[in-house]
Amino acid sequence: MSLDLAALLCSRICHDVISPVGAITNGLEVLDEDDSGDMRDVAMDLIRKSARQASARLQFARLAFGFAGSAGASIDLNDAERLARGYVENDKTSLDWRVKPALVAKDRVKLLLLLIVLALQAIPRGGSVRVECRGSAETDALEVAATGSHARIPPGIEALIAGTQSEPLDAHTVVPYYCGLIARAAGVVVRIARDGDTVTFSAG
Repeated sequence: MSLDLAALLCSRICHDVISPVGAITNGLEVLDEDDSGDMRDVAMDLIRKSARQASARLQFARLAFGFAGSAGASIDLNDAERLARGYVENDKTSLDWRVKPALVAKDRVKLLLLLIVLALQAIPRGGSVRVECRGSAETDALEVAATGSHARIPPGIEALIAGTQSEPLDAHTVVPYYCGLIARAAGVVVRIARDGDTVTFSAG
């Protein structure tokens, strides 16, 4: 299972970066075909925007899915916020980060970032993602709330987090499964609730 999990996580990361990398390629092709003033400006704008997006997604994945230091390492939440903003914020979705700066255990920070990924799945049409902790991020419950039109709890996500799913994992379902593994390693339970257009993921 460990080899399958590694392969699926790699597939997920590739899925996240293939779109902006492809856009960079498209921009370069435009420059090759038409280097006139107007087209050059459009192409360069596309390349710059897509390069920033690809970089943001890779940096986010490095922490959320990667090893990120030795066992027991702590991570600065300021760094986590910066990576989360780069991953989340676009024309469709905004991030409201309300967690106070602190050095927090690696697994708890990874879990928080993974909950953000799950929150985005709950609002496929975009909206806002609120991240907060009513107390110490090191010891108290972490909460990520996604609000948007047609918000819903993604099908089967609770079983995936619990590790009790019956269907084989794929690149789309590996994140909630991995989230459950990290939650158990951190000694917390992930809960999901929906209230109207808001779906809340909490870990505590």
